Amino acid sequence: AATAKAAADTAAAEAEEKLDDARGAAVRAYGVLQNAAEDALAVKVAADAALAKAIKEAEEAGEGEEGEEGGACEPELDLTSKVTGLPDKLVAGTSTDFSLRVTNGSDRHMDEVLAFVSVHATDKSGLKDTGKFFRLQWSTKSDPKWQNADSDDYIDGVGALKPGAHADVKLRLTLDKATPAGNGVAFFAADFFNEDGSCGGAPDLDMYEFDVKAAGSKPGKTEDAKPSKTTKPGNTGTTPQGSASATPVTTGTNGSLAATGSSSATPSIALAGGAAVLLGAAAVFVVRRRKTGTDA
Repeated sequence: AATAKAAADTAAAEAEEKLDDARGAAVRAYGVLQNAAEDALAVKVAADAALAKAIKEAEEAGEGEEGEEGGACEPELDLTSKVTGLPDKLVAGTSTDFSLRVTNGSDRHMDEVLAFVSVHATDKSGLKDTGKFFRLQWSTKSDPKWQNADSDDYIDGVGALKPGAHADVKLRLTLDKATPAGNGVAFFAADFFNEDGSCGGAPDLDMYEFDVKAAGSKPGKTEDAKPSKTTKPGNTGTTPQGSASATPVTTGTNGSLAATGSSSATPSIALAGGAAVLLGAAAVFVVRRRKTGTDA
């Protein structure tokens, strides 16, 4: 009986020790989660502030957006960009070829058409920018040699487009082997500039989301990424969540992300990731406005 009692006491002590360890681990885990949430909230606040600044810069750039003869650049809904062959899953250490068709569906001649392509990516947390691991190249029928995309995200190989005409741009997106797993988004649009000083372009960016898999991963079943529209910063529209689930999140006029109803244990991290992508949309819009104002 004494031996049984001693064994029971030992087992109870071990169980209590394990319980204390579990409680300690739980407290530490909660602390990590709390810190992550606070960090993510700080990122979102900073993103909101930067977004507001980007909107102001875009508006200021728009004020000076005039052609050589004083004609303001204007939206052209009939200048479209359609992507084919961009998968919804990309693997680090591989290259993916796809195509972009730019079509002049208007009744006006466009002397020079530029395609706009901008790729953004983050790790799984949505907090770390991983765009440095991506390389975008392009080629066209008139310029068949592969060329690296410029830092301003414009491709000048489209040339002139008559009413109803189109041009195809071959694109190649290469991910370095060191690319972390995460999420990505690619923005596409087109602008035109005429010799008489008139200019314009698509008012919205076509947005394609994709997952990024670590090197050596099997992507499994893949499909072509589906487009969605990203309206000009400051207007009500949609932007992707922290994951490439192809589910849009509504954004308010102040640039903040609305509640998504997600059951994620770290919603603030996803929120900050979404804010970062929204900020990316604002940034590329500012670049397009500045490019239009400079080259018109």
